[in-house]
This record gives sequence, structure tokens and C-alpha cells, in this order.
Amino acid sequence: MSDDIFDIVNEHDEAIGQRPRREVHALGLMHRAAHILVFNAVGQIFLQKRSMTKDNHPGVWDASCSGHVDAGEDYLTAARRELGEEIGLHNPGPLEPLFKLTPRTETGQEFTQIFRTRAEGPFTLHPQEIDDGRWIAPDALDRWMTDCPQDFSPAFRLTWSACRQKINS
Repeated sequence: MSDDIFDIVNEHDEAIGQRPRREVHALGLMHRAAHILVFNAVGQIFLQKRSMTKDNHPGVWDASCSGHVDAGEDYLTAARRELGEEIGLHNPGPLEPLFKLTPRTETGQEFTQIFRTRAEGPFTLHPQEIDDGRWIAPDALDRWMTDCPQDFSPAFRLTWSACRQKINS
């Protein structure tokens, strides 16, 4: 596992220092992440199944793409980088910021900026990050998540609930 350097942030999402990934996670320090929801032309969302080698929540379904914001990086730059690294989407269309989640247990103490974009695939999934990927209609995802919440990462359950509230309001 790499030992990337992350900005540590305060309760206002202001950088107050930097630490290696392992220390940030071990100490439960607040830091940043970007999650991207990729939708296709018919309104389906692409989900990724996290690799069984991941240190957090292996083998569960998650957002289309997600990752930490590296030290000195902004959310949008991190989102674009992660799309390329995880699913091979190197020239995404516009990334629309939807909302930001505040740090909590479900997010691993991350401020998490959620973006939405549109793409059709096919995608090239990074084998160390992702075991599988699939498109699913939002209503089918709602039913699956209600019936089997354990199939999804805690952060994605929180993200999808907030996304659905935003879309339905």
C-alpha cells in the first residue's frame, strides 16, 4: 500500500498540517476525499465493487469512483485523477459538484465532495482497486440497498441517500 501524504483538516475543512495516509487513518484524523457518481445516457449509475485487497470495506459496492485528496490538491483535481486511475476515464465531461459530506464514522473522518458526471463506458477497471463494475437503474439500486445494505460501503449508503434526497427535492 502506498503511503500518500494527505492534508489534515480542521472542522472548517481548512488544511492544518500533513501526515502520511497510514497515520491519518490510524489516528482518525480529518482529511479529504472525492467521490464521483457516473451516470449514462439512460440514467443508470455505474457502481464499482471494491477489491478484496482494499484495507477498508473490501468486497462491497461503492460509488463509481472515489479516492483521497492528496496534500495540496483540490477536490476537483482529485476527482479527475481518480477517474483516470480507477476506471480509465481520462477525459471526463464536466464534473458537477453535488454536495459535501462532513467527517463522520461512515466516511472515515473525511470531508467528502460528491461529483456527478456522464459517461457511457466501457471502462478499464484498475485491478488492485476494483473487482467488478456494473450499471444499475436508480430505483433498482434503492431496492437492493434497502434489502441488502451490507452489500455497500457505509460511505456510499450515506452518499446515495443524500443524492436521492437532492434529486427528489
